[in-house]
This record gives sequence, C-alpha cells and structure tokens, in this order.
Amino acid sequence: MGSHRRLAQSGFDRGASSALGVLSAAAAALGAVSAVPATAAPHDDTRAEVDRLYEEAEQATEAYNSADERADTLREQVGTAQDRIARQQERVNGLRERLGSLAGAQYRSGGLAPSMALLFSRDPEDYLAKASVLDRITAHQAGELKELQGALRELAQERAEAAGKLAELEKSRTAVGRHKRTVEQKLAKARRLLEALPPGDRAAYDRASRSGRDGMPAPGSGPVSGRAGAAVAAVRSALGKPYVWGANGPGGFDCSGLVQWSYAQAGIALPRTSQAQAHAGRRVPLSEARPGDIVTYRSDASHVGMYVGNGQVIHAPYPGAPVRYDPVGMMPVSSVTRP
Repeated sequence: MGSHRRLAQSGFDRGASSALGVLSAAAAALGAVSAVPATAAPHDDTRAEVDRLYEEAEQATEAYNSADERADTLREQVGTAQDRIARQQERVNGLRERLGSLAGAQYRSGGLAPSMALLFSRDPEDYLAKASVLDRITAHQAGELKELQGALRELAQERAEAAGKLAELEKSRTAVGRHKRTVEQKLAKARRLLEALPPGDRAAYDRASRSGRDGMPAPGSGPVSGRAGAAVAAVRSALGKPYVWGANGPGGFDCSGLVQWSYAQAGIALPRTSQAQAHAGRRVPLSEARPGDIVTYRSDASHVGMYVGNGQVIHAPYPGAPVRYDPVGMMPVSSVTRP
C-alpha cells in the first residue's frame, strides 16, 4: 500500500524549509520503530508498521524532490542575474573609457578654464559650438553612467539575494539528504520485518497493497493516441524497473519521477512532484479517465501513477517493489488530470 508522500502544492513555493518540517515529523514517527523487535508485535501490527514506514519514506522522497527542483530554479535565476550583470558591467566599462578619453583630451589641451579658453581661441564661435556639444555629450554620458551604475547595484543586490537563497537551500538539501538516509535505514529494517513474516502473511500483505476499493467505478480504456499514447508506451516500457529514491529514469524511478519521465518521452514537460503534477492539466472525473491520465492518491496527492486503461494504473509503488500494474482504486483517489 505504499504511497509517495509529498509536500502540499504550496510547499513547492515554501521550499526546503517545509520539506524539513515534514521530514522531521517523519523521522520522529520512524524513530519508535527501532526499539521494536520483529517478534514483539503481532503480524498485523508488523504489516501496519511496514505500511506506515513506506508512506513516510515516500513523503520524504517527494519533499526531497521539491527541494531539488527549487534548487534548480534558483540556480537558473542566479545564472541569469550574473549574465545580466556581466553585460551591464561591460557597458559601464566602455562608457568609462569614453569618458576617460574626453577627460584626457581636456587635460592635454591645458585644462584651461572656459573663460580663458574663449579668450585665447582663434575662433570663439567655433569654440562655443564645440563646448556646447561637449557639455551635452558629457551630461548625457554622465546620466547614462549613473543609470547603469544604479542598475548594476540593483542587479548585484539581486545576485546576492539569489546566492543567499541558493546557499540556504543547499544547506536544507543536505539536511533533507540526512533525513533521507535515516528513512532508508528504517525502510531496510521494515523490509527485514516484512521478510521475517511467514510466507502466507507476506503474500497477504502484497495482496492487500494491490487490491482495489469496494464500489470503486471502473473507467474504461477510451481512445489513446498522440502524446498520451506515447506516454503510455513509455510507462509500459518501464515495467519491472526498480523503485529508486529521487530517481526519474531511465534505470529507476520514484512515483512522480516515473510519470515525469514517461511524459518527457512524449515531448511534454511535467513538474517533478506528484502534487504539482496533479495540477498539470485539466481535471476529469475518474469515471471518464483515459489512458495517459495522471492519477494522484490520498487527500494530499502524495502518490501518483498513470492510468493505462481497463481499470489499471502503472506506478512505482515503494522501495523494494518494481514499477508495476495495480488497480486504479488501490487507494483513495485524489484527482485525475489530463495533461
């Protein structure tokens, strides 16, 4: 019954600090597991414990993905700001050189005061004309320089702010990575607990994780062509690939990474996280789902898969389970989105 948990969609804007809060709660919840030996709880409790661990782990994965995506965005913003600053600096340098040339010419001419230069000029009218032009040019260039310097200061401030945000986010991502490793350790323990169950109980757990909900309407296949068809072909090609933390293919996937990668093969760029993917198109009722539609699960859209027809989705379930088919009603559906 594993599900990919992610931050709320607004968490994409809140960034890594929200992710850390989610992961801290996850780590606190998981910490109690280490004190419970495999034989200390009934089999039902063990299965429930494993299921909770999977949900927390997937939530951590989506939180990490959100922080990672925001870091990429900030890097682009910083790079753009730096490019703009470099261009502005080049213009300022050129203007300074031109102004310096004018100053040098005045110095070489003796640096006479305007009244004295007029007195000794052989052609006072020509001097006055040139002086007037020179004044206009100098004033224009000085104004332009002032404007560019102001813009440069603003851009430098933007760059500093962006760099500060990026540095803060990098620290947050490091912390997220630490939480991720902690959750992975707990997942390994949860896996051992599951494997320690009798074969019949392990089989029952797997059946429970793949069962549909009673009364869930079964949408039909519907037409599939164009980019949706290409995305469905891509997601089918990923069947059997392993669930991998924070991966979006082609060798392994987490839940949102699988959906993002599949649509990328069809030429459509989707957001990285499941909650963002839930808003990456037009919402449709589950009863009208068509192959290629994005199906998100649970009230927080913490897990996602792709509907492929005949009442089934293909998704990356949880660590230890490969990309596979499951009933579309395997858990409460949050939304169906058609990119």
